[in-house]
Amino acid sequence: MFTPTSRYAGLPTTTITVTGPDGQPRELTYVRRRVLPRPQDHAVLAQHIVEPGERLDHLGDRYLGDATQYWRICDAAGVLRPDELEHPGQRAPIAMPPSG
Repeated sequence: MFTPTSRYAGLPTTTITVTGPDGQPRELTYVRRRVLPRPQDHAVLAQHIVEPGERLDHLGDRYLGDATQYWRICDAAGVLRPDELEHPGQRAPIAMPPSG
């Protein structure tokens, strides 16, 4: 369902039955809520000072080798939306994810 590096990889799923627009029952499978790790549990390797025009997908590519890993920077900073860390002069933590 998800790539191995997705933030949703390995999370449990749940299936519910709903009534479709045609009146027929339909099964929907969704991923259970992802509990965010505490920012203080990350091992910060570097602090990147955001430059004008930079986005977290740029930083994910530069530091983590994959633009889609921007969410790891969000987790380390304790923010939910990438744009919360995209203001020039802000510090974006580049970190190892918590173990266990």
